[in-house]
Amino acid sequence: MGTKAWSGTRTVVLTVVVTMLFLAAGTGVATWAFYGHLNRNLGTGGDIHHLLDEPKEADDGPKQPLNILILGTDGRDCEGCSIDGESGVGGSDSTILLHVAADRKSAYGVSIPRDAIVDRPECTADDGDKIGEATDVMWNEAYALGGPICTVRQTELLTGVPIDHYLALDFAGFRGMVDAVGGVTVCIPEAIDDEEHNIFLPAGTQNLRGKQALDYVRNRSSTPNADLGRMRRQQHFLSALATKVLSAGTLTRPGRLAAFSTELSKSITTDIDSVAGLADLAAEMRNIKPTGIEFVTVPNAGFPTDDPNWGRLRILPESDELWERMLADRPLHDSPASPSGTPRPSETPSSPGADTSPSGLPTDTTTPADKEKDAADNGLCAPA
Repeated sequence: MGTKAWSGTRTVVLTVVVTMLFLAAGTGVATWAFYGHLNRNLGTGGDIHHLLDEPKEADDGPKQPLNILILGTDGRDCEGCSIDGESGVGGSDSTILLHVAADRKSAYGVSIPRDAIVDRPECTADDGDKIGEATDVMWNEAYALGGPICTVRQTELLTGVPIDHYLALDFAGFRGMVDAVGGVTVCIPEAIDDEEHNIFLPAGTQNLRGKQALDYVRNRSSTPNADLGRMRRQQHFLSALATKVLSAGTLTRPGRLAAFSTELSKSITTDIDSVAGLADLAAEMRNIKPTGIEFVTVPNAGFPTDDPNWGRLRILPESDELWERMLADRPLHDSPASPSGTPRPSETPSSPGADTSPSGLPTDTTTPADKEKDAADNGLCAPA
């Protein structure tokens, strides 16, 4: 069910969330009329009700790091969202806590599984109703009950990291974004044959559009490693989508870029109240290189079979090191010469024979065979 490793993959999913609006401004698409069009589409989820004190930035001092909560929602009540025959209650299907360094030159994100069992603090729903605190509840229930603001408070309780902004993306907008760039190419190692949810995809490398793309990122019951495998495949798909958006085939075609930005704006719910605000945020991160962004999964493990929470995931104490790094604005990995001497985690989950540090985190000695096995275990083609 779970893994104690930091499963990482270098990707540019950050660009999918914020940078397109910045690029639009730089390519002649973003006239004032176009900005007005995007502003009307943008959903505002309200200000963050912090559980923790926000760090204060000095007027004449260095910038503070940014911590942005990125949420993918699984509601099926929007047009195009009911894709797999499931009802969905609007929970957070995927969650990434993105840490942007104070120097704005690097970033890393931590994925939190939807089935993780956590404590939830008291929060307020969109209609003003109070939602009581609870213990031992599934991670994605917070969004279903109280939307992104409740999930932000839950994240602050779990991590001790104050959240600066949140961005939630629904499936209808996701489908539109994929179609706007002409589809995304993925490699499927084995055919997906899911009669229960009417999801059928052949094996091999193929360009996915529309419903097929949604089927691919949603499916978990007939693909390896359930939710954890799906989370890995979603990360790879977002990386491929971002690469497509940043390609000449999109950036040199203003119509295609405008269509992508429109679909993105229709699907986002955020505490940032305007497209100009999103563009300003993106502009702050313009110096982050794709190779400067890495994503890992919070250390986790399944519950024992005799536990009432069997089938769900528990977040392991090793995750504390991740949160401490964010709070101290330290990189995900220390350099070999750093005083702490923390080894660099592997880009794949730990496997038999992999060397690990005393903390249980794998080192960089993962072999090509280990990487190939990890890809197969998570429904991905072997890395080239």
